[in-house]
Amino acid sequence: MPSVSTSPAVRLTALDPAVARLVRSSHSLIAGLQTPEGAYPASPAFPAYEGYCWFRDGAFIADAMSAYGDDGSATAFFDWCAQAIVARRDHIHWIVDETRVGRPPSGERMLPARFTYAGEDGADEWWDFQLDGYGTWLWALGQHLGRFEIDASPWLPAVELTVDYLLASWSRPCYDWWEEHSEAVHVSTLACIAAGLQAVADAGLVDPPRAEAIVAAVRDIRNLIETRGVRDGHLVKWLDVAAVDGSLASAIAPLGLVDATSDLAGRTVDIIERHLTVGGGVHRYLGDTFFGGGQWPLLSCFLGLAHAARGDRDRGAELLAWAVATANAQSEIPEQVDHHLIAPGMRQEWVDRWGPVATPLLWSHAMIIRLAVELAADDTDDTHDTHEGSAR
Repeated sequence: MPSVSTSPAVRLTALDPAVARLVRSSHSLIAGLQTPEGAYPASPAFPAYEGYCWFRDGAFIADAMSAYGDDGSATAFFDWCAQAIVARRDHIHWIVDETRVGRPPSGERMLPARFTYAGEDGADEWWDFQLDGYGTWLWALGQHLGRFEIDASPWLPAVELTVDYLLASWSRPCYDWWEEHSEAVHVSTLACIAAGLQAVADAGLVDPPRAEAIVAAVRDIRNLIETRGVRDGHLVKWLDVAAVDGSLASAIAPLGLVDATSDLAGRTVDIIERHLTVGGGVHRYLGDTFFGGGQWPLLSCFLGLAHAARGDRDRGAELLAWAVATANAQSEIPEQVDHHLIAPGMRQEWVDRWGPVATPLLWSHAMIIRLAVELAADDTDDTHDTHEGSAR
C-alpha cells in the first residue's frame, strides 16, 4: 500500500543522546517483534501475555510507529485489526441486533480485548469484555491517515462494523484498561470510544447515517463525562466516584477529547501529579496491588503528553527522562518498576503467580517513542535527523 509521509520531522538530534538512542532501539525492538500477520506482541516472554495482541495496546503502539514515520508497521497492524473484525462480521451484526431490541448480550458474548497473532479468540480465560480497544484502533487509524496519504478503502468494512458495535455498546459497563471493575463505566474507556468515533467521522470514513449517529453519541458521551465523570473539577476513574487513574491523562493527549487548555485538563493533570506521581513515575491508581502497585513508564509518558499539550514541555521532558531511565542493561522497558510500591507486601504474590514483571513491554517502548516525537517535532525545519517510512 504506497504512501507519502506528511508527518512532521522527527528531530531526534534535538533530544538528549541517551533518549534518542532508546527511541531508536525501541523502534527497532517493536519492528523486530511485530508478527508477519501485523500484530504487536504485548510482551514476548511474559507467560500471561505471550501469544496475544491487544487492540488497545496495539493501537497506541501503531500510533507511535506512525508518528515516528514507520507507516508500513502501522499499516500492517491496521490490516490485522480489520481482518480480525471482518472475520466476526456476523457476530457483530448479532450483537448490534440483539442490543437494538433490548437484549444486550452478556459480556462473555461480546468481542474480546485480545486476539492471538492469527486473529483468533484466546483459548484461556481472560477479562475480555473491554470496549476501549475498539475506540483506540479507530482513533489511531484516523491519526495515521492524517500523517500519510494512504488509500483507506480496504479498512472501511471493518471501520463500519466497529462503529456499529460501539454505537450499540458504548454506555455499557466493562473492564477498564487494567482489566478490572467490570461493573463500572470508566472515563478513560469513554474517552477512547469518543475519540475513535470522532476520528473516523472527521476522516470521512463513514456514510452520512453513521456520521450523524456518531455526532449524537459523542455529544452524549461528553455530556455523561461532564455530569458524572468529573468531581471537584477533574476527571475521575469511573462514573460517580472521586478516585482518579493515571490513564485519565490520555483523554487530554494524545486522544484530545478534553481541551488541553481547559480548567478540566489542568485540574486533571494536577491531581494525577499530586495523588499518583512520585518524581517522574506514575502509579495506575491508589490502592493498586498488581505486582505491589509500582510506577508505569507508559503512564509517565501519557502524563508527559498531557503536559506538552498544555505547553509545559519541560515537565514533559522530565517525565520522558524518568521513563527512559527505567530501561535495563538490554535497553528494555518494563511494564512497571518497584521503586515506590503502593502495596509492597503484594509484589511477591504476583511474582509467584506470573513470574517477573513483563519486560520488555512493547506498549512502554511505544509511549516513549510517542512522547519523544512530540517533544522533538518541528514543523518548520525538515533538515534534521528524520526516520523515513519503512519498506515493510
